[in-house]
Amino acid sequence: MTPGARVQAAIEVLDIVLSGVAAERALTTWGRSSRYAGSKDRAAVRDHVFDALRRLRTGAWAGGIAHMPKECDARAVMAGVLLGQGADLGALFSGQGHAPAPLEEVSPPDGTLSRAAQLDISDWLLEIFERDLGENADPVLTALRDRAPVFLRANTARISRDALQTVLADEGVETVLDDTAPTALRLTGPARGLTNLPSFQDGLWELQDAGSQALVARLPDMEGARVLDLCAGGGGKALAMAARGAASVFAHDVDAARMRDIPMRSARADVEITQLSTPEDVAPFDAVVVDVPCSGSGSWRRAPDAKWRLTQGRLTELTVLQDEILRRAIALVRPGGWIGYMTCSVLACENAEIADRVVASDPDITLEDRWSCLPTAGGCDGFHLSVLRHG
Repeated sequence: MTPGARVQAAIEVLDIVLSGVAAERALTTWGRSSRYAGSKDRAAVRDHVFDALRRLRTGAWAGGIAHMPKECDARAVMAGVLLGQGADLGALFSGQGHAPAPLEEVSPPDGTLSRAAQLDISDWLLEIFERDLGENADPVLTALRDRAPVFLRANTARISRDALQTVLADEGVETVLDDTAPTALRLTGPARGLTNLPSFQDGLWELQDAGSQALVARLPDMEGARVLDLCAGGGGKALAMAARGAASVFAHDVDAARMRDIPMRSARADVEITQLSTPEDVAPFDAVVVDVPCSGSGSWRRAPDAKWRLTQGRLTELTVLQDEILRRAIALVRPGGWIGYMTCSVLACENAEIADRVVASDPDITLEDRWSCLPTAGGCDGFHLSVLRHG
């Protein structure tokens, strides 16, 4: 595919996303119907789509659209974002070789761009960010407009972080140690083809954000413990807990299909993770980690369409669900055990407010530790951890 053809494909995918389809689903559907597209083509189209979603409001403005994202024209948004990147719009929008048709003059509309639009966030969400993050609101929202770095987690049950860095360098992959977590390495070069490396196939590392790694590192000692990852998903935290010396690691997710990669990942890491359909059957556990469904506001760089799909009603629904899941986790822990309540959100209503409300309602539960991190330019995603003790 030519650069212009990639842009045209990205415009078509973005148009589908703006109609309400999740970005990953739209990209997957396009990839399956576009067999002519090679891996580099698919990666380039994905980058164009995600760049546009991260900067949807400023892109729309630069492309000549003054109204809200749901009314945006994908072609104008893409032109505006590419213009901001310094691209040659005449070359990309040439109408030749499946490229988009030539553009008329691209210029912002008259008037002043609102502060929320400048930060590429919905008006109602800007108010929440300012309330919850104060002076950090602008730096966080600015960071969320760019691509996230790629982090690796050293499987310290098999190799030290320093030794892994040397192995990766021998494989042509340059990294730096990241202070966010003792297991984290940050890539300083291209991220394509990483999972084809022998070091990955040998189970020496996993892809995992440094903030997510830090959450597990912050958890209480679990040497010899029976631990449950209650909202396991793909099992990233379960794998990290196994590397920390847990005697038995169990995984559960209400959507069992999300755990389909756990057997392959655990075999590669040479650890055992037992999947459970009903964790109550083998409770109590010494510890339960619960990474609850949330807005994902701390990781919108990686899933930027979620920023535009979130509504006030959906946020309220999530907080109700988070409260219910945390209370279920408490019921699964033995007296004296602990619960790690986690989110990839930076919003107080999903984080401390949930944990504090549960603690206030149950005299047997106490808050033992709390930690959070914010998305920063070139740094980790945003996460929250509250460690609760049962009895």
